[in-house]
Formats: sequence, C-alpha cells, structure tokens
Amino acid sequence: MSDPIPSSDTPDVGRLQINITSQITSFPVSDATISISYTGVPESTLEQVTTDSSGQTEILELSAPPVEYSLNPENDIQPYSEYTLQIQAPGFEPISIAGTEILADTTAIQNVQLNPLDTTGTEEEVFVIPAHTLYGTYPPKIPEDEIKPVNESGEIVLSRVVVPEYIVVHDGSPRDSTAKNYYVKYKDYIKNVASSEIYATWPANTIRANVLAIMSFTLNRVYTEWYRNQGYDFTITSSTAFDHKWIPERNIFQSISVIVDELFADYLSRPNVRQPILTQYCDGRQVQCPNWMTFLL
Repeated sequence: MSDPIPSSDTPDVGRLQINITSQITSFPVSDATISISYTGVPESTLEQVTTDSSGQTEILELSAPPVEYSLNPENDIQPYSEYTLQIQAPGFEPISIAGTEILADTTAIQNVQLNPLDTTGTEEEVFVIPAHTLYGTYPPKIPEDEIKPVNESGEIVLSRVVVPEYIVVHDGSPRDSTAKNYYVKYKDYIKNVASSEIYATWPANTIRANVLAIMSFTLNRVYTEWYRNQGYDFTITSSTAFDHKWIPERNIFQSISVIVDELFADYLSRPNVRQPILTQYCDGRQVQCPNWMTFLL
C-alpha cells in the first residue's frame, strides 16, 4: 500500500457511510463498533463510530487526495486514500476490511454482512481490497467475438434476454478450481465492478456509458450461459483476462450506485441481433485495445 496522501498536497475530503447487516437474516446490526485507521497504520485509530438502529453510521468525512488526480488520465499518483475498518458487534464475528477507497468529493458506501458468532469462537476475518484497476496492474482482457454464435445445439439456453436477480461469480480464473463462488445480486455485482474499474468522480454521462458496457457484457454471459455451456457452475469470473474485476467486500460509491439503479435493465445490442453485445473495453493507457471501447472523460 502506498502512503495515504502525498505529503506535498493539501488533501481534499471524501465521505464514507458504513451499513452493517446480518449475513443470516439481513436485518440491520445496531451498536456495532467500527474503528477507522489509515491502511498500513492500523494501530493509529482516526475515528471510532457505532451503528444506529438501522445498522448505519453517520456520514463521515475523511481525507482524500485532490480530486484532479482521478480526473486526469495521465496522472500516475494514487487518486484515492485507503482506510482499514475493524468492525465488532455483540453476537457477531469480528471482521477487518483493509483498503476501503475514499475519493475526493464523493460518498463511499461500505456494506458489510456479519456472521453470527460461533459458540466455538472465531478469529477476526480479514479482507484485503486490492488496488483499483486504473491504478494497479492487472491482466489485459483476452479478445473474444462480441456476438456469440446462436445456431449450435446447446449453445443458448435462454430464449430471451432476462435480467437475473442473482449471478454466480467465480473469484478467479475459470480453471482455478480453488477459487470460491459467490452468489451476488445482479445490481450489487454491477455496482461493485463499476466501482472497481472506473472512478466515481467522473462526469455522470461517462459513468453511464461505462455502466452500460459492464451490464451488456454481463448480460451476454448470462444470455449465452457462456461458462455453464463449458461445464462450469458459475455465470462469470472476477479475472480481468476473461471478464470484469469484482472484489469481495469492496466499497461502492453513491454516484455509481444511483446510475446503476437508473439503468439496471438496459444493455447494448445491434440491429437484428437479440443478444447483448459482449462489450469489451480497456483503459487505453495501461492497456491498448484497438476497435474496443476505452475510458474517456
């Protein structure tokens, strides 16, 4: 992890709200205690807050690098700060999340589900959020046809495009049998991917364009049952070489969440083509991809 904020810059401010529910009942967890520190300096608590009867904290203001860093495609400085959250609640297993991202002038939302405490006692579960895809280094997407063949027997199971309630995310490459499968609500998946692959500080129409691309790609995987027709038991992977970057327990951003709620049933297609397009894209900077979509502000 890099330094939270470059010392030569005057930090801006981002916002964070934490929502805590029970993994079993989905009920809000009140009176949970959250200790917040800079990632890499967990012993130095910046703030300690508790959840209310709705399982929510107040909206907190936290330091973040200048907003210009995330708006400049040529910038090489990390444009977000990273915080570690240590969460404890009576009757639940403790959890630690290292790497919650805070961008200037935006509201980050950290949703957390706690497991009820096992009678045998359980050590703190730790999640480490890797770097954002626009800042870290990840495998480039392996090119595929944007429209899949539909005439081969068994290729297509669905007769029409259906927006699913849940999808199964394989947290690794397709052939990694050790990777865990997660059942994720479709909208939550899109919000997670968008928060992992674009910056929430971008203009609203730029976010819309990228969200549409993410949804179209995902619905192509759903419609063609791409992985299930290859004998796998999941819908999509978290590997950037094959699909999108999805990260367990990462925070999302309010500006992205609102746009996903607005567009969640939409996708991109071509005239006389029923299936959603497999909209492949790249950042155009760390990875070049002629004839594909690139991130443009």
